[in-house]
Amino acid sequence: MSNFVVSARKYRPVRFDEVVGQQHVSQTLKNALQNDQLAHAFLFCGPRGVGKTTCARILAKVLNCENVTSDFEACNECGSCKSFNESASFNITELDAASNNSVEHIRALIEQVRFQPQQGQYKIFIIDEVHMLSQQAFNAFLKTLEEPPPYAIFILATTEKHKIIPTILSRCQIFDFRRIQINDIVNHLQGICEKEGIEASKDALHIIAQKADGALRDALSIFDRITSSLVVQDGKKVITYEHVIENLNVLDYDFYFRIVDAMLLEDVSKVLLIFDDILRKGFEADIFINGLADHIRNILVAKDVATVQLLQTSEGLRERYLQQAQAAPGTFMLTALNIANDCDVNYKMARNKRLHVEMAIIKMTYINRALQVAQNPPAPVASPEKKTPELNERSQGVPQRIVETPSPAPPAQPVVESAPVPQANEKENQAPVPKVPKPSVSERPVAQTNTAKPIPNLGLKTDHDLPSLTSLEDLEEALEEESSKEEVPAEALRLEDVQPHWEQYIEMVQSPSLKSTLKRAELLLNEAQIKISVGSKISRELIQQESGLMPYLRNQLKRNDLSLLIEIDQSKAPLEKKEKPKTLLTPKEKYEHMKAQNPLIEDLRKRFDLKPDHD
Repeated sequence: MSNFVVSARKYRPVRFDEVVGQQHVSQTLKNALQNDQLAHAFLFCGPRGVGKTTCARILAKVLNCENVTSDFEACNECGSCKSFNESASFNITELDAASNNSVEHIRALIEQVRFQPQQGQYKIFIIDEVHMLSQQAFNAFLKTLEEPPPYAIFILATTEKHKIIPTILSRCQIFDFRRIQINDIVNHLQGICEKEGIEASKDALHIIAQKADGALRDALSIFDRITSSLVVQDGKKVITYEHVIENLNVLDYDFYFRIVDAMLLEDVSKVLLIFDDILRKGFEADIFINGLADHIRNILVAKDVATVQLLQTSEGLRERYLQQAQAAPGTFMLTALNIANDCDVNYKMARNKRLHVEMAIIKMTYINRALQVAQNPPAPVASPEKKTPELNERSQGVPQRIVETPSPAPPAQPVVESAPVPQANEKENQAPVPKVPKPSVSERPVAQTNTAKPIPNLGLKTDHDLPSLTSLEDLEEALEEESSKEEVPAEALRLEDVQPHWEQYIEMVQSPSLKSTLKRAELLLNEAQIKISVGSKISRELIQQESGLMPYLRNQLKRNDLSLLIEIDQSKAPLEKKEKPKTLLTPKEKYEHMKAQNPLIEDLRKRFDLKPDHD
């Protein structure tokens, strides 16, 4: 079996210049070495696989190098560098805090600090995963970390900076490591492919870099996995895009480009077939919807020249994004991205997950049509309106009623017709009627409406039966036209006529409290005004909120001038439930009251020889 070394170890950087994507850290450390302003404690924090431990080892190597180069790199030729490369240096101690996190391990480390370096100038202690130390171990380490010997330097590394206590953070010089960019990982992988004699397409390396999520160590592990599955062709190993997406179970970009093209054409059958093909290949629906959202985001980024640089893809793939961005409207992309996001959020709660995703992509398919309808709503279809040809100039402004069959023109207000209205030709033959002055706004009856709960069908006119007045002048003309008509004197109302309809409406009421209030109300009649007396403000408000009462009575009695007056009569207050004032009683008064209510209590007390508390 050959001595195979993984790429993460084989190509581990040994110089600051070889560290990938952390130039801000390496350059700062070089400047500190150049200016001789080196701290005694460092804290390297950042995500996994970005070079924290690597930089710590390079710094430790440079500190003890006997022949530091002009650019402050280790020479790799002196005795200290050779012993370090062979992992035989006694001046560099590495401690894994994940497995050595107790107070005893920290005490042992402090004991080692007391001894001066055998070779070189510094004794370096590298503590990896320092956030795993216990609270007691941190406290034991504080004093040594704050005031170490001049030859001791501590380099702490962690992936979870928030777990380290503030007293440790305040004693260290903190360096934050970044996630490595995709292009930096791709360039590093290309350099390794050249050294290994492997041909790799740039699209394939981009997939590996994206799968690594900013960690170079993960990218090298994936790279080793791909190269181990390659078949040698003509004496060379070739990494293709198809081979990478097959081994990493990554959905091909081509599916997303095809499905967006089908959505733009509103070809819903093709969209569903592409989605079915994706499921048949073994991909989950949530992976597809997440990938589609990322694809739509890339299209939006590609629509603006200033944001094209945010596309972390290969050149060939970038050209496809630019082409599709020109064909896709921005409103379509924004709406589709919103639908995809909602689908992803509600995916876990959906029972039929396939149907859930299918509904989302069908909505995306018809986005353009929905936007057109929203921007240009269809004009409402007007019903045929019957007009009387024999109209004079003044009556042309009066709106007519829209009906199916010829009928007389209705009055301006939504009331029930009580008498037939003469046609226009009959009106011309009648004698002129003097105009009646228009009533003021305060004198006009206000119709009560109720939008909160439905009113039973009482034969009233609906909104479709009302005339449509286009202007204030039309309304004034309509009022004048109605006032000029001959009024038929209404018959005098009697209480005997109102009482049956009042009781009939009470039986139709659903609310028990309102029904009880209407039954207790005393009904009086003063010409066209119904006057009732109630015992409280609450009862009055209950009746006022009942908006179907007066329209019902007006319709049944054929009186549009009918009104209602509600008064509060304090003499009727005892009819409603009142709470008696509470009085405080002494124990003796309570007992006397109970004895008065039930004389047997006294016999019970004497029989058991009980004594009241008040005695």
